[in-house]
Amino acid sequence: MTEQQRAAGEAAPAAGADDTTEAPARDGSASGASVPEAAGEPAAPEAPAVTEDTVEALVRSQLSKALGGKRGMVEAAMPTLTFTLSYVIASDLRLSITLGVVAALILGVVRLVQRSSVQFVVTSLFGIGIAAVFAMRSGNAADAFLPGIIYNAVYSVVLSLSVLVRWPAIGLMIGPFIGNKEDFTSWRANPAVVKLASRLTWLLVLPCVVRVLVQYPLWMADTYGWADTFGLLGLSKIAMGWPLQVAAFAGMVWVLARGRTPLEDSEAGAAEGGVREAGA
Repeated sequence: MTEQQRAAGEAAPAAGADDTTEAPARDGSASGASVPEAAGEPAAPEAPAVTEDTVEALVRSQLSKALGGKRGMVEAAMPTLTFTLSYVIASDLRLSITLGVVAALILGVVRLVQRSSVQFVVTSLFGIGIAAVFAMRSGNAADAFLPGIIYNAVYSVVLSLSVLVRWPAIGLMIGPFIGNKEDFTSWRANPAVVKLASRLTWLLVLPCVVRVLVQYPLWMADTYGWADTFGLLGLSKIAMGWPLQVAAFAGMVWVLARGRTPLEDSEAGAAEGGVREAGA
């Protein structure tokens, strides 16, 4: 039995007996459901069917794809680690950048030989390429970490704004799978889904804010000669990369485990006005 099926089993009693008559009520084949419609009376609100397709299961599936497993984490960190260690040892910016790029290319070749996805290798290669442009332009090795700091600062601001205007980023991700399949904005009519998506989005903001608060002072110290923090800057980038992201996803799993917000069809969503999140 899968986790989604267990969730469906736990939530099924809450749906009540109305679930079993939902389909007949729509086509009018059941006499008990067709009488109110024939008499012109408004039909009683239908309880949304609770299946294995819950918001929680959907978000978990989407988030798990982003991690890439342990191998993906190593591939994302290896070019940065190579660049940092080589510069600490040799203090040669061009050599350090070259070794970082070579490390990413080697990982990519291994992936190609194994005929597996090169997604995370390409991401790390792109990252080390942008870092090289910043560092080579200024001649300051610490500037290789500046793009990441800027990215996290902008990302945290954008995600925060998405929550504040009630368009949480996670909701935009799961929107096409909720409610009216032709209108991905229909999920916003469900207050429980908006609330859940907002909480999950804040958990994505947190790692970005922590990275900026830690790495920007280290970059400032090294750039302006206050202290030699290059090594700490490189290690903090690695330690606050995937490990911090995994911690944020663990927090998401905890939030998701608190309730079972069902994926409802557009008709049920309009009638009910939203499904209350368990434990809210």
